[in-house]
Amino acid sequence: MVRSWLLAGAVAACSSLSFAQSFEASVGGGQSTFPSKNADIGTSTGDPASGTYKMSDGIRISARMAINNTRFTGHEFGYAYSRTSLVTPATAGIIITGGISTTPPAQPVTTAVPAQNISLPCHQGFYDFLVYAVPEGKVIRPFAAGGVQFTAFSQPNSYNYNRETKYGINYGGGIKVKVKENWGFRLDARQYNMGKPFKLPNGSGRLLMWEFSGAISFLM
Repeated sequence: MVRSWLLAGAVAACSSLSFAQSFEASVGGGQSTFPSKNADIGTSTGDPASGTYKMSDGIRISARMAINNTRFTGHEFGYAYSRTSLVTPATAGIIITGGISTTPPAQPVTTAVPAQNISLPCHQGFYDFLVYAVPEGKVIRPFAAGGVQFTAFSQPNSYNYNRETKYGINYGGGIKVKVKENWGFRLDARQYNMGKPFKLPNGSGRLLMWEFSGAISFLM
């Protein structure tokens, strides 16, 4: 009889341990923002004064999955789609008017191509290690996050089929709020640090992209 109770207790303890981890899934949206001093990704030619290409802000849709393996730490995986844009500089082009036999001879004419704002979607996958300020079970849980990511930028006018992928790190934090037994919401602020895409002239330095978002969470 005692042996049976010990066996039952061992099974219960193992079951409790196996379900000690909590699971979260969230879906939300917000904005991807590029600080003005880090938004430049290069110039039209090798001449620094030839005109600068700049990344511009856009909307962001994201999905996250987190496994909290201890009362104060967790692991998070996610995907985000950002509808950003690329601001191209105004450029000058030369065309030849008339034909080769015209009188007077044909003359070159300089025409200006105005600056444009081209849609530039990007896809992002990321992992973060989470550290909470308060233990599992609290209604409000501030947290810090840090990890790695890849960001695939679609080539302008390529209809998303041709992409250039950049790798980097991310860091930030947020807050999670439990509203009901299995539901809550979260707010995130994260900075993504990566190389600059498209290998343009004078495109040195790092590209920084901020995420400001909110999401609805399902908790288990």
